[in-house]
Amino acid sequence: MAELAALIPALDCEATIGAVVRGTLAHVTRVLVIDDGSGDRTADAAKAAGAEVLRQPENRGKGAALRTGLRALRERGATHALTLDGDAQHYPDDIPALLRASAEAPHALVLGARQHEPGSLVPIRAFGNRFANRWVRIACGKDLEDTQSGFRVYPIEATLALGCRAKRFAFETEVVIQAARAGLPIRSVPVRVWNPPAGERTSHFRGFSDTVRIVFTVIGLLLRIR
Repeated sequence: MAELAALIPALDCEATIGAVVRGTLAHVTRVLVIDDGSGDRTADAAKAAGAEVLRQPENRGKGAALRTGLRALRERGATHALTLDGDAQHYPDDIPALLRASAEAPHALVLGARQHEPGSLVPIRAFGNRFANRWVRIACGKDLEDTQSGFRVYPIEATLALGCRAKRFAFETEVVIQAARAGLPIRSVPVRVWNPPAGERTSHFRGFSDTVRIVFTVIGLLLRIR
């Protein structure tokens, strides 16, 4: 029987992490937050909201945080990890849709395909998402709506077996490509997303540098099979 827990990588999310944890606990019994070297009280706020917290002494990026969390959940007996971001861009009320898709296909990687309102995404992010989707299609032959979403369900053992090592946000791209190549099913579920006004954004995605890192990760994977 599948045992699912939530995994939330978080960096300087003191203002939002409490609400994210509480909203997640309405649907999942266990939440693990990986505090990725925050300089604020993210860890304290997450604990107060009911999460278990593992603190990394320095910022190592989202990829390292996810790997740490997946291994920790495996050690705690979990078979599946629901991931979402700590900045409140994802709506916890959409969690049941992801869980249903995972229950229907326990071996699948489930992606929450974010439905952005027109004009709600800054141009560099919109370009980066489209560009990354195109490169992923080239690398694995699958046309997926949102390869950059952090709102997912991972089958933990199968994901760790892929051996993905990419840094920062490129890790999530590498997982999709390697999962497709390994023959793991990939399902997409439409989900809502909150994109705050530009002055209120707390995303740690660096538009140009992270997009370049994702592209070079894909190119490296393409060269590896030639």
